[in-house]
Amino acid sequence: MKQETTMPPVRSENETLYLLWYDEPRKETAVANGPQTRKLADGLYLVFSARSRSELYHDVKRRLDPQSLLVAPLAGDPKFKGMAGGALNWLRAN
Repeated sequence: MKQETTMPPVRSENETLYLLWYDEPRKETAVANGPQTRKLADGLYLVFSARSRSELYHDVKRRLDPQSLLVAPLAGDPKFKGMAGGALNWLRAN
């Protein structure tokens, strides 16, 4: 009998999905580069993180020094349309 192999999920159980938005960063630093961050549009990101909302907020605030900043945990996967290419596939894969 052939056994099925499954790929482990990219999202770990202790990670939260956050919606992150900022406007007019004073520093030219990326929010993050890696499999746990996905750019949806300029200044708008989805981020999987084991950090608390406060930790993520203060990290982005220190690195980018934006005029405006929002970090919000999401209870489920968001619905969206017209965002950056591949964003929906990235979310479904996680």
